[in-house]
Order: sequence, then structure tokens, then C-alpha cells
Amino acid sequence: MQIILQQDVPNLGKKGELKDVAPGYARNLLIPKGMALEATPQRIREWKKRQEKEEMLNQQQEEQAREKAEKLKEVELVIKMPAGESGRLFGSVTPADIAGKLSEIGFDVDKKDIEVDGPIKSLGSHIASLKLHPGIKADISIKVEQEA
Repeated sequence: MQIILQQDVPNLGKKGELKDVAPGYARNLLIPKGMALEATPQRIREWKKRQEKEEMLNQQQEEQAREKAEKLKEVELVIKMPAGESGRLFGSVTPADIAGKLSEIGFDVDKKDIEVDGPIKSLGSHIASLKLHPGIKADISIKVEQEA
């Protein structure tokens, strides 16, 4: 029996997937608890249309992420931080600092999407990686300077 999952079901699938299950499993557990709907021809057509829309939306988001990645390659962030005589920072440059600087120049990025290889605790140039979309990353150059 084919069903369309209405929510994530452990060991079966994620919300919105079309699955084949035993008729008893569907009729006695999944459908009564609202976890799935029986896959009638009309529901399958609606499901296919929804899948096509999601695919189109995903493609548009991927294109936008690629364009954003190209623009970010040219960006060099300059972050001024207080530092000691040896060039060691008092504190560190965090992903939140990087996200704040990016938003100042017009790139809205969540701090959770910024990956830095260890904490930035010294003056100089560093590289950070931004996750823009699944499979699309952009590396940005960060220059840490001493605050006057």
C-alpha cells in the first residue's frame, strides 16, 4: 500500500515522502495517528506538483547561493580588535563578529553558517568558510588589524 508521510517517521521516512508499506501498518497505525495519508491518484498528482515546486525553489536558491559565493570571493573583511605588543588579540574574532561585518556590507549570513579553523586570536590574514547552500561553500578572507 502506498502512503504519503505527513510527518517524519523513524525507520520509515521523512515528511512528504511517498512510501510503500504493509496495508495493516498503514491502516492500523500510520493513518489513524495522522502520520500518513493513503496515496490516492489525486493525492499522488498533488504530491508530484508539490515535489516539482520544491525542486524549482531549490534550484533558484542554489543559483542565488552560487552568485553570492562569486561575490564573496572578492570580499576581504577588515576587523579591528584590541591586541597586545606581540600581536595576540585580547579575546578572539568569533563567527558572530564575522557575520556582523558581512551584514554591514550587505551580505546577510547566519553566524551558524560560518566555519573558522579554530579561534582567531592573532593579527593578520585568516580564512573563513561560509555554508551558503548544501554543497556550496564560499571562502572569505579576513584581515585582523590592531585597534588604534
